[in-house]
Amino acid sequence: MSMHVQPDIEFIKALKEVGGDTLKQCYQCASCSVACQVCTDSHPFPRKQMVLANWGLAEKAMMDPGVYLCHLCGDCTEICPRGARPGDVMAAIRAYAYRALGWPKALADLCSSAKNLPMLIGIPSIVIFVLWLISGGMHIPSGEQFAKVGYTHFFGHWDFKWLSKNVLFIDIIFLTAAGIAVTSVYKGVSRLWRGMSEATGLTEVPYRPSVIQFVKQFLWPSIVEILEHSRFKKCTAHSDRVRGHLPLVFAFIGLFFVTCYSMFTQDVIGIFIPSMHGPISMWNPVKWLANVAAVAMIVGIGILWMNRSRMEATGKAKNTFYDWFLIWIIMGVGVTGLGAELLRLVGIPSLGYIVYYLHLISVAMLFLYMPYTKFAHIVYRTFAMAFERYRDSSFIKDPLNA
Repeated sequence: MSMHVQPDIEFIKALKEVGGDTLKQCYQCASCSVACQVCTDSHPFPRKQMVLANWGLAEKAMMDPGVYLCHLCGDCTEICPRGARPGDVMAAIRAYAYRALGWPKALADLCSSAKNLPMLIGIPSIVIFVLWLISGGMHIPSGEQFAKVGYTHFFGHWDFKWLSKNVLFIDIIFLTAAGIAVTSVYKGVSRLWRGMSEATGLTEVPYRPSVIQFVKQFLWPSIVEILEHSRFKKCTAHSDRVRGHLPLVFAFIGLFFVTCYSMFTQDVIGIFIPSMHGPISMWNPVKWLANVAAVAMIVGIGILWMNRSRMEATGKAKNTFYDWFLIWIIMGVGVTGLGAELLRLVGIPSLGYIVYYLHLISVAMLFLYMPYTKFAHIVYRTFAMAFERYRDSSFIKDPLNA
């Protein structure tokens, strides 16, 4: 049976630009699939994905669950006799997918190249600066006032008890960025799930799980597995990456809790107790959690920074904007956040406000660009793992015929 293959040349070119330049060195020996410790016998990778990429089948490669299940541990790259670096090719396919699945497309395209870095930094910088200017809060407080209110008057202050002026402007910035990111992720995951279902012939199934069943049987176990890093720990070539990923994962969980606590105390409790609009006390356990999480973030991303630099220095990885952009953003969030707090504690408002402004920029970049950067794999991998469980479940396979 013959099959007509129409390669997507732009797809192949895009892969080469983001680290998949060794793609054509693969000669299908299957050593990579044999070496992989995280794939299953029934659905091995990355050999199949290397074929799809070599043939330029962009849609089939993007919609293959194995692309997102790969942990980029490097075991396959270490054993490859031709130096094809299958792990890097898998990462390159993911980078292409995040751009192709991203919404709005203009923003996804903007995040795909280092030449756009000035604009990527400039957009949140200008937006926050303009809001800071029109808020009337653009002034440096006295040392006494700074010690009392910290950065809670960064965008000014008014006596309206229902919502502080600073919280209003913070909400405008970050709820807008989060809204764009959530919409993009929802659209991307929906399209990915449909694509994975079509690629594996699961479009017509007799029974579909309810939302509760889906969360309980497929989504939640996938989240637990990610938190435990159970599959990641099977990797051998670069197992030290777990030491970088774990602190980052728990740092983000901790900071998410701190953010929710802050929003609740500022936006809800602050209505009845205006004093809650001030900075969180240093003696508050939530503040301790915030500081521990910030340190864990810097430590975790520092480990990944060193690992990436070492891999590039030894020729085991290619220097790509796709890999470094997220590292820079996360390091920026951690360093500026901790730096702004230290400057408040030592009472240097002029420098503190500048660092806090940089912190707002870096956090806005993390929120806004999440769906188009390497950070997106947190979401896409989670749903790929859920799909992996779903396709092997009794909803798809008849247990009497298994």
